[in-house]
Amino acid sequence: MRKYISPFICGFGAGVLQVVPVAKSLACCFIVPLAAFLSLYLELKANPSSEQIQLKKGLIFGLLTGLFAALFGSFFDIFITLITKNNDIVATFPELQKMINGFPLSEELKNEVLRLFNNVRREILQYGFSPLYTVSVIINNLVINSIFGMIGGLVGVQAINSKLKNQN
Repeated sequence: MRKYISPFICGFGAGVLQVVPVAKSLACCFIVPLAAFLSLYLELKANPSSEQIQLKKGLIFGLLTGLFAALFGSFFDIFITLITKNNDIVATFPELQKMINGFPLSEELKNEVLRLFNNVRREILQYGFSPLYTVSVIINNLVINSIFGMIGGLVGVQAINSKLKNQN
């Protein structure tokens, strides 16, 4: 585990930032890739080397950073929802209804989707917890953060290797 401490630390930071209201919208495309880059940079600072970083290492560090960010972000999101009995679905439910009604779908499908969202909203308002919301948040965060973490890791490898190349 000590070998992968920087993805853990950066993933924790990105996970915390995923629940901050304004930063939440930047999490997947900016914060997670930046955290993956930062984890590679911290690893380089902890273990100085003039050798080029392999793409495989960038992918692994990016994936781990994304996974840690997803786990911590999901935990904090679900925990805050549990305590406050409020989240984005509850707060924006009327707009969500309007948006779904505007889709070019059959009435049956629209009604089923709205019923699912209404059940999630009701469970959150009543208990602070919804199994469907929990599963969807975890799966969404795991997939999205892993992908963007790997992208950030690859971009980070290229940036760091180019800097190392220029120093030599």
